[in-house]
Amino acid sequence: MENSNERRTAPKKNGAVKASPQKTKKAKKKKRKHPVLYTIFLFCFCLFTAGMLTAMIVGGSVAAYMSNYVNGDIAVNLENYKDSQNQTSIMYAYDEDDKLIELTRLHGEENRIWVDYEDMPENLLWAFICLEDFRFYNHNGVDWIRTIAVIIKPEYEGQGASTITQQLIKNLTDENSATYFRKFHEITRALNLEKNYSKKDIIEAYLNTVALGAGCYGVKTAAETYFGKEVDELNLAECAMLAGITKAPYTTNPYVNMEKCKERQKRCLKAMVEEEKITQEQADKAYAKKVKIKSKSTSDKDSETVDRSEILSWYEEYVVDQVIADLQKEYDYDYTEAQRMIYYGGLKIYSAVDLRVQEILEDAYENRTGFPRSHYDSRGELPESSMTVMDYEGRIVALVGGTGKKTANRAYNRATDSRAKRQPGSSIKPLSVYAPAVDMGRVTSQSVILEEAIVLKGEKWPRNFNGDHGSGEYVTVENALARSLNTVPVRILNEMIGLENSIRYCNERFHLGLVDAAPPAGDKDLSPLGVGGTRTGVTTLEMAAAFATFGNGGRYYEPYSYYKVTDRNGNVLLDNTDNKPEQAIARNTASELLSMLTKAVTESYGTAYGSKISGFQTFAKTGTTSDNCDKWYCGGTPHYVTAVWYGFDYRADLRTGSSNPAKTIYRSVLSKVHSGLSSKTFTQVRENIDNKLVDVQQ
Repeated sequence: MENSNERRTAPKKNGAVKASPQKTKKAKKKKRKHPVLYTIFLFCFCLFTAGMLTAMIVGGSVAAYMSNYVNGDIAVNLENYKDSQNQTSIMYAYDEDDKLIELTRLHGEENRIWVDYEDMPENLLWAFICLEDFRFYNHNGVDWIRTIAVIIKPEYEGQGASTITQQLIKNLTDENSATYFRKFHEITRALNLEKNYSKKDIIEAYLNTVALGAGCYGVKTAAETYFGKEVDELNLAECAMLAGITKAPYTTNPYVNMEKCKERQKRCLKAMVEEEKITQEQADKAYAKKVKIKSKSTSDKDSETVDRSEILSWYEEYVVDQVIADLQKEYDYDYTEAQRMIYYGGLKIYSAVDLRVQEILEDAYENRTGFPRSHYDSRGELPESSMTVMDYEGRIVALVGGTGKKTANRAYNRATDSRAKRQPGSSIKPLSVYAPAVDMGRVTSQSVILEEAIVLKGEKWPRNFNGDHGSGEYVTVENALARSLNTVPVRILNEMIGLENSIRYCNERFHLGLVDAAPPAGDKDLSPLGVGGTRTGVTTLEMAAAFATFGNGGRYYEPYSYYKVTDRNGNVLLDNTDNKPEQAIARNTASELLSMLTKAVTESYGTAYGSKISGFQTFAKTGTTSDNCDKWYCGGTPHYVTAVWYGFDYRADLRTGSSNPAKTIYRSVLSKVHSGLSSKTFTQVRENIDNKLVDVQQ
């Protein structure tokens, strides 16, 4: 028995006493006494406490952030935004009375011109405020009553939650995403804005940035687009109609849906009555008043935005090209930056066009008035033509780049486009041969030269227009130029001045841009320089500018199409008013060439004979390429120097024989241009320029 009891009470190896089964069961029963609900309650309590602490921390952080942001530095600088807003550029011109008139507007999708608060009628201000934010003058940027109303009742039918200040933030930042973060940021910015700017500043900025449909941003361009009025001319009915557009500018504007536009106008007038800004009688009269809507001046295509602009004239389009190029050169912009300045920078461009002369050119070229009877080519197309008219101090007076009505912007401009360069034929001889030879003292107008082809590679070359190799007789330089002989200038070029001097005069003195290399890569050879078979070619703009040197005392002026360009604040960005010339050739050289070229017009053997403008001294040089693909006329009177090109866009025989359509066009168009102009001499032209240059030096 003793052994038996000892076994039952024997300790375990580790010294622990084994619990009895009854005691283990009791312990387990005690552990199961914690209820499940207690555990859940404890978890929820901990979660709630953690949430409250987190909310307090986050809320405190947000509150601190908002306080620092709202009371900190200016978050949205209205002055900077005003300067950087996309604004419409305006091109001006001077009429015959030297009065400045608006020529065209240049804008991208946003047609915007800033107008000051003082120039806005009171009815316009109250129309927007009463309709969009009637507590505008009482809140600090956020209308908390409206904000809470929208949160509690999303179908709230009053004004939206965004105040005018908040809408201005969206207009300026283009942040329109429907997120809580964006809304929070908008609210803090609005509060900050109201801390730093007056209500007057805010409403002015809003009314200049609000979208009003048809590509209009701001009330000025909208007033002009829809009603053809300035902002300060708007009546109550028009003010209410503009304010009504804001809710849905692309579907509620007068061009798209006049019925909805009237509904919104009525609602605006009602809001103005409720706020006691107008009487019910005034509202009724305004609603009943028929608002005259200006007809669309742009494409009628169904689009949310209007075209960039109306179709620009040849001249206007060239002004744009020249301003872009000059901005790149002056400020080291790339092309895209310079183009954005034109269409979004609010520039003021003062063009140099003569509206009367430009109108005469456009009429003649649109209707082919004064054009000779032309042969159609194999494609059924008529020949093309271009013309540039300049004064003797670099001003481009008028130009056209093609025939027919101009129907597109960025059109192929044959007067100025480098892609439109064509071989000048004999019209280059005064520039490449005769002027250098006289200027270098190699010949005079009365020098006699053997009228015979030279021997080149064992053969006689060149031939004259009539096909012969020359008469073998001596002729004067003056006679050779007037008759447009090929043999004499080639002899002068080959034996007296050389290719190097010839191309130097063409490029450095007359700025023709020929390639200073031997054929086939360049133009430094007898054929290009002696008879005009250039590889590079020239434009009417280049030729007119070069020929001007013969009438102005030998000075070359860089051509310009605008006087100056200013930014939206009136600061001058580009200025051509002080266009200084280069002395391309000596004064005596210019006078002698002028005399020689005048003989080409007045003498019956001259190729320009019959082109004289009645009552005015006229000088000229014609040109025809050897394949009869290009016809030229370059010359002028004391009033204007002109270059005309005539031909097909691709190389094709004009089938005109010895006649020169360019000469016919010149005489027809320039006779109209000179109608009513006063008598003038080239001596007066030179003296006038002399006096100006003296004044500048002093």
